[in-house]
Amino acid sequence: TLESVAAEDVIVYYQITYALADVPDDVAYFQAHWRRSNPLPYQQVHTLLDGVRGQGHYVGTYIAWGVNNSGWWGEGEIKFYMDGDTTWPTICGTGTEDYFGGAWNFDIPGKGYTVFSTPYLGLNQVTQPDGLYRSQQRFGMYRWHIMDPIRFATDLHVTIQALGWRSGRRYLALQDDIASTAFWYQNATSSITPPPLDADTLEVI
Repeated sequence: TLESVAAEDVIVYYQITYALADVPDDVAYFQAHWRRSNPLPYQQVHTLLDGVRGQGHYVGTYIAWGVNNSGWWGEGEIKFYMDGDTTWPTICGTGTEDYFGGAWNFDIPGKGYTVFSTPYLGLNQVTQPDGLYRSQQRFGMYRWHIMDPIRFATDLHVTIQALGWRSGRRYLALQDDIASTAFWYQNATSSITPPPLDADTLEVI
């Protein structure tokens, strides 16, 4: 579904490329789901995906992350709850920067945050503040699970924490602006209802 929340009419140009072929009855449907937490409620996790029921294969994550604090922001774990998991996830990451392939906070000594891009993961965007009207740093990151598939049999729920550091090496729960798109294949069309959107929700300020 394509939806515009603009006050004026919008012209959309598109192209559909397709092939005619026999499709097996058990073919999986490619699906994507977008969510935004702005700001993320204090001590809460950002949910990338919830309510997925059925068999499938999680294939990728894109996150646009706006940092609202000074200091480090990428200590949170991504967690994949699947096939009946409740308290403990089947897969628990070791940190946001590790999941996206940028250990030691994406920092190249002497250069600071540094963009990089590989076939399966990367930090493709770093928007630095100008110190005047744009005070927050923003990052774009992706991870494609092609070589390391995440397969589920009955259900899937994906979250990520937003954590930095306080003094004394204590965790700092962040209230950042996090937007994500999750990509997966499933043996049925999704029953997930997207959250209602309006211009204020979508605007990046």
